Amino acid sequence: MAEISSQWFYRLKAAQRDLIERCGTIERAAAIASLSKSQMGRFNNAGDPELMPLSAVLMLEAECGTPLVTSVMAELNGRRLADADAPGAANATMMAAHADVVVQFGELIAAAAMAFADGRLTPAELAGIDRGAAKLEIAIAELRKAAAAARGTGGLSLVGGAA
Repeated sequence: MAEISSQWFYRLKAAQRDLIERCGTIERAAAIASLSKSQMGRFNNAGDPELMPLSAVLMLEAECGTPLVTSVMAELNGRRLADADAPGAANATMMAAHADVVVQFGELIAAAAMAFADGRLTPAELAGIDRGAAKLEIAIAELRKAAAAARGTGGLSLVGGAA
């Protein structure tokens, strides 16, 4: 089996951290996956080489309802996950999804500007930028889902009247 590049390794580690965060705390994620807190802490640490076992990934993704690590693994293999028709997707609001993209983009730009200010990017600053990019990526995915749902119902009327 070919080794994964450091770029993909860091993407997987970032997805693990996001997954743990979505489940609440390291302690809660450890309890859900039936693993020790110290082991879950290693999965959450960007500098630790240990990756989550597949069983832990599946349990945590089921808990938070989002295939964060699975999506990165699919992408690593040149694939994308397709969402089944999610219940309530047609009720998603474009304005809220758009606003979230704008907020997440602003937070990413602000974090990056602060990191760039001294002319040096530390591993912690790079991890912060990566976390911001991950949040923006999720917000964009939600906006795209809302747009697709609205398109599937013939569009939206944002200011009274018919679509």
